[in-house]
Amino acid sequence: MSTGKKEPSPPVTTLPEAGKVAASPAAIEPVQSQDALDAMLAQAIASRGAAVPADDGASSLPPVSEQRCGLIAIVGKPNVGKSTLLNALVGQKVSITSRKAQTTRHRITGMRTRAATQFVFVDTPGFQTRHGNALNRSLNRTVVGAVNDVDLIVFVVEAGQFNLADAKVLALLPEKTPAILLANKFDLIHRRAEIAPWLRAMQERHNFSEFVPMSANNAKDVERLFGICEKYLPVQPWMYGADELTDRSDRFMAAEIIREKLFRLTGDELPYTSTVIIDQYEEEGNLRKIAATIVVERDGHKGMIIGEKGEKLKRIGTEARHELEALTGGKVFLEIWVKVRSGWADDEARVKTFGYE
Repeated sequence: MSTGKKEPSPPVTTLPEAGKVAASPAAIEPVQSQDALDAMLAQAIASRGAAVPADDGASSLPPVSEQRCGLIAIVGKPNVGKSTLLNALVGQKVSITSRKAQTTRHRITGMRTRAATQFVFVDTPGFQTRHGNALNRSLNRTVVGAVNDVDLIVFVVEAGQFNLADAKVLALLPEKTPAILLANKFDLIHRRAEIAPWLRAMQERHNFSEFVPMSANNAKDVERLFGICEKYLPVQPWMYGADELTDRSDRFMAAEIIREKLFRLTGDELPYTSTVIIDQYEEEGNLRKIAATIVVERDGHKGMIIGEKGEKLKRIGTEARHELEALTGGKVFLEIWVKVRSGWADDEARVKTFGYE
């Protein structure tokens, strides 16, 4: 077994190529009858085809007295589409995505300012139920903290589906905070009549304020969600500048982008406990020099990342560099090392050292 004191692999270097909370809407009242439930479903589905107003931006600042601003937590089980939804709402990639469950590990804040309203979306890690190590305990604390400190909760679930992992997250939602039931991947439902009993069962589990059927990949659905969320936000000054899109630094985004490429290029073979640490991030004019370390728990994982003749690690570095150059608008010099730190994901001190809350 590895002691965690392994020598690092030679780095792979890739070079640049030439106020007060507003009153909650009446919709927050419990759905008492089948007629009311049917009306809720009919209204939600009909609104998907309705025209939505264009985003008129925030080119001129409204008076502070007219500004709205609030925190909206996006929660759900792992790999249900939360990060894809956040990126669509912000209009730019601020949270990494992959098919691998448990990709998001931090509380990622993305902002979008439209007219007099600033939406502050909080993407959370999927609530962990399979493993009880220090890393997962940290991720779960992040989820619990987020749902208890927001103005609105968007509970993301796959349309027509509900399992134990969904139930674990639903149990965390406070009754006092308005919550929207967002049925993602609604376009995959072929018989809409099947949604009515599912919606009734969901409403019995939690008093959702509204039901929103949508697809995170449908621009009209995303646009419509702004209007639904807006009425739950308090009248108060904006928290961020009108043009800001995230509260995360370029250094943080560099680590996340490398980790995304790592997960995408290694597939399900690599355990989710692998992580990325930024050792150096320097800016020299239009050039950024970044040194990063991929941390794994076993020697076998290290070899999996490096690949034959270093080809896998080289590809991870190249794809990450290209995306970082697009993000920063400049050239990037990136070198990546791979190190073994046995048992780090179950070491509370090391989990904190690696930047987890």
